[in-house]
Amino acid sequence: MQRLARFHAIQQLDPVRDTCDICRQLAGYEFPWDITRALEIALFRTFCVPSVATLLDRTAEFHRHPQKRYDDTGLMVSMILKWGYDSPKGQSVIQRMNQIHGHFPIQNADFLYVLSTFIYEPVRWIERFGWRPLSPLEKQALFYFWLSIGQLMHIQDIPSSYEAFEAYNLDYERQHFHYSDANQRVGESTLNLFLSWFPQPLRPLVRPFVYAIMDDRMIHAFGFPTPQPWQRRVVEQALRSRGNILRYVPPRQTPSFYMDEPQRSYPQGYELTDLGPPQMLPKLNAPEAGQTDSGHQD
Repeated sequence: MQRLARFHAIQQLDPVRDTCDICRQLAGYEFPWDITRALEIALFRTFCVPSVATLLDRTAEFHRHPQKRYDDTGLMVSMILKWGYDSPKGQSVIQRMNQIHGHFPIQNADFLYVLSTFIYEPVRWIERFGWRPLSPLEKQALFYFWLSIGQLMHIQDIPSSYEAFEAYNLDYERQHFHYSDANQRVGESTLNLFLSWFPQPLRPLVRPFVYAIMDDRMIHAFGFPTPQPWQRRVVEQALRSRGNILRYVPPRQTPSFYMDEPQRSYPQGYELTDLGPPQMLPKLNAPEAGQTDSGHQD
């Protein structure tokens, strides 16, 4: 019952009015590790879309600065989850994202799809591997949280319900996931980034199990080798076992957000003005850019 105390408290909240509070509790207390892993998969999944991968391949950010690109994305998402999109700090982060995205010709449909992955990949991951399932109220809160962020990012034609946006997500993948050389290059650079977090001798052993986390649609879109069924079973069982064990662990008393962890790209700390493609930072931080300083992480 102690483990479920926060869950029961969340069920008394309103998914629209209290969406920032609910998502802060989910990301910081209930499922911090799971949501971080799910958002990594969400990021990886968007590279299965040739129009997305082609833009990233052309800018070469994932080839030249993969760790910084990963950290910047994770930090900005984490800041919004911790602070809420309705706080001054959260609004500064969204302003920064809009500044960065404004320099690239990103299609609205691609924006929509990427936004949808931030809702449905965490939901799917937690349903498979979480220590408890998400309630309908929590799923609605995730939808309204990212709906509001999408509106602040000026994304057009966002579906107005959880179910409709999920249908868009699935339909978009059916239509747009297919192999391209750009997918393969960006996917390989990202995979190499993930492997760089392990000692060199272990990387060849870890690689097939990273493939095993991906579904067939992702594998085909990247042109990666199909994992063996036993490798997928090992990954599935390991992640499910972790979730089962966590059911008996006392509830977290202090929050754990990605932004509060040591960052490989910023060992001395960072400010919001440090985030963004290196070659764009002078322009992004110019006085006329109107950047609002959010201060150091806290």
